[in-house]
Amino acid sequence: MFIDEVKIWVKAGDGGNGCLAFRREKFVAKGGPSGGDGGRGGSVFLVSSQHHNTLLHLRYNPEHKAERGRHGEGSNCTGREGEGHTVEVPVGTVVYDWTTGEQLFDFTGPGQQWMAAKGGRGGRGNARFVKPWHQAPTEHEKGFPGEEKTFRLELKLLADVGLVGFPNAGKSTLISRISAARPKIADYPFTTLEPNLGVVQLPNERSFVVADIPGLIEGAHEGHGLGVQFLRHIERTKLLVHLVDVSDITGRDPRRDFDIIRHELASYSQELGAKPMIVVASKIDAAQDLERIDAVEAIAAEHNLPFLRISSATGEGLEELKKAIDSRLTPLVE
Repeated sequence: MFIDEVKIWVKAGDGGNGCLAFRREKFVAKGGPSGGDGGRGGSVFLVSSQHHNTLLHLRYNPEHKAERGRHGEGSNCTGREGEGHTVEVPVGTVVYDWTTGEQLFDFTGPGQQWMAAKGGRGGRGNARFVKPWHQAPTEHEKGFPGEEKTFRLELKLLADVGLVGFPNAGKSTLISRISAARPKIADYPFTTLEPNLGVVQLPNERSFVVADIPGLIEGAHEGHGLGVQFLRHIERTKLLVHLVDVSDITGRDPRRDFDIIRHELASYSQELGAKPMIVVASKIDAAQDLERIDAVEAIAAEHNLPFLRISSATGEGLEELKKAIDSRLTPLVE
C-alpha cells in the first residue's frame, strides 16, 4: 500500500523535578542544602532514511513520545536525561504544521535530522537557591514540560523525469520497458493506482529516475480521477514526458488530450505547468491513421517542444527517447 500523507503527534519528554534535600553526614557540621537538578527530557527527532519509501509505517503508529528526565536526588546528584525518540521518514518527506499549514522542513536527502519537539528543562534543586543571606533554602522547581506538536507529513517522490498523460496512454508499459520497474499493466483505465519509480541505465554509465503517476483526466485539479492525488510526486522532477495515445482503438482526439493535460498541470501549479517537456506519440504500432501522429507532431511544434514517436510494445523509438531525455536533463542538472 502506498501512503503519501499522514498526521502524527509528537511529545518530547518533560524535565525532571529538582530535589529538596539537606546533607546529614557524620562529622559535617551544618551540612546545608544538597538537592540536585532534574534531568532534561528527551527530544523527538525526524530522520530521513532510505529504508522506507512510503509513510505506511506511520499511518498506524501516529503517536511518538520521548522519555521524561529523572528527578534530581540528594548529594547534589542531577537526574538522568531522558532518552530521545527518533522517527524515520522517507527521503522526500515534507513536514507541515497541522494547525497553520506552514512548511517546517523538507527532507531532500538521506540522513538529514530535524528536531520536531524539544525536551523540557529539568527543574533546579534547592542547592541552586543558596545565597549568603539564605543558607537553608527549601525552594525547588518542578521540571518544565516538553514540547507537544502535531504535524502533517507529505511525501513527494524524488525523480528526474515524470510521465504524464491520460489513462491507458502507455506510461506503465513504457517505464517497464526502459527500467526494471514492474508496474501493473492492463487494458483498462486507471490500472496504475499508485506512483511507480524506475531507474533508467544509459550506456555511458549515466542514469536517471522516472516516475509514473496514475493517469489524469479532465477536471483532475478539481479532484476528478486519481492522478491529482499524486501530482505532488512530479513537482520535484526536472523534466516531464507527455505521452499522447495515437492508436485508433480509443478514438480520442490527440490535440484535445494534449490541451487537457497541459491545462490540468498548469491549474495544479504554475511551476508544474512551466516545467520542460518532451511530447511523445505513443502506441504508434496501433496507429493506422498517420494523421493522428502528424497532429501530435504539429502540436509539439506549435509549443516549441521536442517530439518523438514510440511503441513500447515493439520497442521502436525507445532508445531515441532515452537519449533525448538524457540530453535534456544534462543542462538542467548542471
